[in-house]
Amino acid sequence: MLLSPYSRRQFASRLIGGAITLSLAPSILAQKSPKPDAKINWRNVLDWGVEGKGWTDTLRYFGRLPSKAENVVRNPVWELSQHSAGMSVRFITNSPVIKVRYELLLERLAMPHMPATGVSGLDLYAQDAQGIDRWVGVVKPDGKVIEADIAKDLAPGSRRYTIYLPLYNGVESLEIGVPDGQSFEPVAPRAEQSILFYGTSILHGACASRPGMAFTSILGRRLRRPTINLGFSGNGRMEAEVGALLAELDPCAYVIDCLPNMNGETVSERAVPLVKQIRSAHPNTPILLTEDRSFTNVAFFPTRKAHHDRSRKALRKAYRELSDAGIKHLYYLDGDHLLGLDGEAATDGSHPNDLGMVRYADAYEPVLRAMLKQY
Repeated sequence: MLLSPYSRRQFASRLIGGAITLSLAPSILAQKSPKPDAKINWRNVLDWGVEGKGWTDTLRYFGRLPSKAENVVRNPVWELSQHSAGMSVRFITNSPVIKVRYELLLERLAMPHMPATGVSGLDLYAQDAQGIDRWVGVVKPDGKVIEADIAKDLAPGSRRYTIYLPLYNGVESLEIGVPDGQSFEPVAPRAEQSILFYGTSILHGACASRPGMAFTSILGRRLRRPTINLGFSGNGRMEAEVGALLAELDPCAYVIDCLPNMNGETVSERAVPLVKQIRSAHPNTPILLTEDRSFTNVAFFPTRKAHHDRSRKALRKAYRELSDAGIKHLYYLDGDHLLGLDGEAATDGSHPNDLGMVRYADAYEPVLRAMLKQY
């Protein structure tokens, strides 16, 4: 089934919708303001778990691949899998202040093209009265070990919160704290099947300003589904070793978005085998093949356009071959308009800024809704 990319009208409506004033949950309960020196009760998130993990048998709790993968996948893939991209933790509290303390895996807090808030920060969202998750606050990390208020002076009321973990750093430990006397209820990871995304640095989260702005996380909020982010910066290459791991999981949908790290030759070699590898384990799970985005300055660089043309031609050919072979529930997303047409949606021409991440989500959303409806 071939579906077209994002709609300008839909994107404009999203922008208008984003301007809605935050409405707080109606359960505004009587609560005492904590004393300035109130004891903080800390909760270790390991006690109830994070969403976004495909495997439980990981070397580090916040790792994205199972321990056995260390000796299976290439070393760059393994190292990148220790980043906590796509993971989140949920809880309910009536506290007017929410504190966090956590230790990062890497000393490097930021990258030249991506801020520390996105690379190494924690990002807080709250559910409003309509059940929509809206942004509340972000940690601005200044060291490997961080203790900070992620939000304070919050309006009265008990509500559900979600914290998204760092995109391009790993986490060694994470605790959430509220003052003594304030309620705190852990919310376990949802049991329903996740949407599994496999791809490159863009999917990994570059260059979102905050973890919650990665397009996979935006889609998780819109579709109200857990997601698994298996983006590996520079290393999303449709490799059979990774494919075998993907086939071990049981998601509600697979998204394969690897073309930015490939060329026409490697796409021709690997796309069909990867889909067949997944399909052999999951005969009916929807699979989406996504083209690479166009560089936002592609009009000025003919070699880049030629690269896009070759890789897309190869992926379209693979899609036709798979469809002709009777592979069902296979979808395709054009890449040319993923970042829009105005050239303003990328940090460096390649990696989406926050506007680009929203446009990616706008392009993906109708396709994923169609996939999940049929599943």
